[in-house]
Amino acid sequence: MLRREIPSGVREGRVIRLARGRLAPGLATEEGMLTPLQPNQAWSAAFEPLCYWQDEPVALSIEADFEEHWLEGRAWLDQLSSTWFSLLSTALQVGAWLENHRFCGRCGAQATRLSAEFAMHCHACGHRNYPRISPCIITLVTHGDAMLLARSPRFPPGRYSTLAGFIEPGESAEEAVHREVFEEVGVHVDNLRYHQSQAWPFPHSLMLGYFAEATTRRIVIDGVEISDAAWFSPRTLPSLPPTYSISRDLIETHLARVR
Repeated sequence: MLRREIPSGVREGRVIRLARGRLAPGLATEEGMLTPLQPNQAWSAAFEPLCYWQDEPVALSIEADFEEHWLEGRAWLDQLSSTWFSLLSTALQVGAWLENHRFCGRCGAQATRLSAEFAMHCHACGHRNYPRISPCIITLVTHGDAMLLARSPRFPPGRYSTLAGFIEPGESAEEAVHREVFEEVGVHVDNLRYHQSQAWPFPHSLMLGYFAEATTRRIVIDGVEISDAAWFSPRTLPSLPPTYSISRDLIETHLARVR
């Protein structure tokens, strides 16, 4: 668990070095991407305090470029245990926000990072910007034991996953489930059941996980966001999403239920 208090005046701790979505490895495998801060070396203005993790303060260092051995966030998630997910997600999302909001979105003046909270302040017009979080729904559609899984054109070959999409202005999460499922695969659903949520730092989503039962089985893909979709039996499954993802958790939860 992360403690969100922002460290102030800290002289010891750990640093996550980030450059364009890639993170530097730590000094040892078990340290993941954390690099020790040297004793009596005060955190400079270049460091963004993130949180306390395992009772130790951690800061983020945004750097201009990465070295060849630095890994992307998804590669780190493949290598590290699930206990690292919240820390890595925080670092990636705050890093993307800092890089993308250096200037005021209202008047265009240069923004100033505040030390007491995650905020960029514009002294020219007074506008204050906070890290963006985009709510999304992600849904496993079932019909009996069968699961409706789909492919995005961006997926690795052979991989299928659950259906997902952004919640639009004025829309509830449940309305988004009905709309996204019908838009992407032409299927109507009911009996929605909320499962759980997951921060998804690619780049700043909050995934709200649902189960839904199909009332129709005929699939009509949109051909844009979805390149293929099919009903899969628990006994005949395609390549599935990575284990750290909420989509995989939805699938595994359904499989455990029907076994």
